[in-house]
Amino acid sequence: MRNRVLGYIRYALPVVMALAAGLGQMSAAQAQADAKVIRMIPGGDLKIIDPIQNPSYITRNHGYMIYDTLFAVDSKGAVKPQMIETYSVSKDKKTYTFTLRQGLKWHDGAPVTAADCVASIKRWGAKDVTGRLLAAATASLDVKDDKIFILVLKEPFGLVLEALGKPSSNVPFMMPERVAKTDPNQQITDATGSGPFIFKKDEWVPGNKVVYVKNPNYVPRKEPANGLSGGKVVKVDRVEWIYIPDQNTALAAFSNGEMDIFELPQADFIATLEKNPNVRLAADNLGNQGWLRPNHLHPPFNNPKARQALVYMVNQEEYLAAAGFPEKYRLKKCAAYFMCGSVNETDAGGEAVTGGQNLDKARQLLKEAGYKGEKIIVLTPSDPPVQAAAAMVTVQNLKKIGMNVEAQAMDWSTLLARRAKKEAPENGGWHIFHTYSVGYDVISPVANAYIQGTCDAAPAGWPCDEQMEKLRMAWAREGDLAKRKKITAEIQKRAYETVPYVNFGQFFWPMAYRSNLKGLINTGIPVMWNVEKQ
Repeated sequence: MRNRVLGYIRYALPVVMALAAGLGQMSAAQAQADAKVIRMIPGGDLKIIDPIQNPSYITRNHGYMIYDTLFAVDSKGAVKPQMIETYSVSKDKKTYTFTLRQGLKWHDGAPVTAADCVASIKRWGAKDVTGRLLAAATASLDVKDDKIFILVLKEPFGLVLEALGKPSSNVPFMMPERVAKTDPNQQITDATGSGPFIFKKDEWVPGNKVVYVKNPNYVPRKEPANGLSGGKVVKVDRVEWIYIPDQNTALAAFSNGEMDIFELPQADFIATLEKNPNVRLAADNLGNQGWLRPNHLHPPFNNPKARQALVYMVNQEEYLAAAGFPEKYRLKKCAAYFMCGSVNETDAGGEAVTGGQNLDKARQLLKEAGYKGEKIIVLTPSDPPVQAAAAMVTVQNLKKIGMNVEAQAMDWSTLLARRAKKEAPENGGWHIFHTYSVGYDVISPVANAYIQGTCDAAPAGWPCDEQMEKLRMAWAREGDLAKRKKITAEIQKRAYETVPYVNFGQFFWPMAYRSNLKGLINTGIPVMWNVEKQ
């Protein structure tokens, strides 16, 4: 019996050892493959893939994965060439000549041409707030040859490069001419880009998963990656966005290592994540601006005094604390419509903010506006958490200043549809909603879509202010930075007179990532070039 057992052992041992060696090889191979995949929990579900037709941040982030831009901003906000090799400006500052870099190709292998870029600029210019200003100043935009196109202005426009390098929604991403000729109000279905990653449309599962793979034909710039500019060197084979709507489930998946990046962790998770030795947090230097948007079409907020009352009603610290952001991630007070810490920061006209909350002054202004107790409808979302918390703070403060408030609860998608309605509040319209914007989108008078006073052409809320539009155009035309700064102060003073929206605070929302990721670029936008997984 003993000899039989020994015989089994002599026979089985090499087999077991071979299996163990094979499993070890498989494990090593699997680990190596996994090191080439980054899995991220995105801040939202990708439903629309057209970043020109749709300005949502999730669609913008998708755009940065697959498209490239003519110009891009570095970590200090300076505009740098990206797809452009060289450019020149005529002495009268009316003619810009742009030459594309060599080696640019679309994902299908076709070369990127000047005609593609001209068509892309025109489509973007029909939708974007800055693009429309550039389009209005343009006399002609023509192709010279396959690599060169020429922009001729009616008069000098001081923001040509800034417009073409606009970093956030709507970003002037370059698309093939056949795609860029799609009506700007119609969504594209062809996601061919020339950027560092390729969108795997066949693996896209809305509500669950988005997949991108490395573009083997992408030729990065030679400069090091810096902000959104420089060399977009891809160091992984695949990026997967795994949408997990329940925040607690998302936190568990990230904390146990299933996910590498948690783009927008709930604010009250931040303190917990900071204690995890395997986790790093990164917030961009500019941050986000929260705002309360009144409807300018209907009483009482068609009267500027009623809108001014909202400014005196707001205590920024109260709003940001309610949203759950730790103190280190929020500013105590910011009166700047164009972001504290930016080149356009000013406190001009902002005494109502710097002086602190004044409920008595708010009540007085409401009385002067003729408010007589009409019902005020506040759109109150159940999610996302920042907007939900802000809405509840506003509801309580409106009651404190004597307003008759009705908080109408709904999810965020319903709110987006509802805020587009111009009907009177009693007929399905609204008085107030809340949201926030990344700093890039409000950093200047031309980037900030919600400061414009273009009446029906303005975003939901529809302020109508001819003087504001004259000031914004003067700012856009002015090339002298000192003179532009003076116009910035005039614009902000006008904003505090007319109150297109109320800034309820500037905050910093960190992205969480696991410590084995190296080279992550801190831009406030989750770009995946330059990142490696160790």
